[in-house]
Amino acid sequence: MSFYKILLATVLLFSGTTIAQKQIIGEWKTIDDTTGEPRSIVEIYKKGDKLYGKIKQILDITKKNKLCVECKGTDYNKPIEGMVIIKGLEKDGNEYEDGTITDPENGKVYRCKIWIDKNNPNVLNVRGYIAFLFRTQQWIRV
Repeated sequence: MSFYKILLATVLLFSGTTIAQKQIIGEWKTIDDTTGEPRSIVEIYKKGDKLYGKIKQILDITKKNKLCVECKGTDYNKPIEGMVIIKGLEKDGNEYEDGTITDPENGKVYRCKIWIDKNNPNVLNVRGYIAFLFRTQQWIRV
């Protein structure tokens, strides 16, 4: 293989990584599983080599000052708005995984994996799971 082909392959590999990451980084609207109504805006951001997500805004004004009374550790009794709920996701191909997501409604922490929907770049699939039990939500790009 020629030097130029190797260089091109390397550039494409790293540009694909950058594109996938840039697609995920940003603001996403979460949707209530039961009502279908928008719940919050989560900001996905990079810190070091990992991705994190914090609740930037709670959309229901009556829940804006709600505290995470079910959370454990440092998140206990902290405001849900502003809370980092996605922690430590690492890149694996077109997905980010091996991190956690906290459900501030019940304080439970799940393993997490996120990826851009292959049919719609404005949809982020967010999966929380324990062993083989999982739930996947679709968040919409803001």
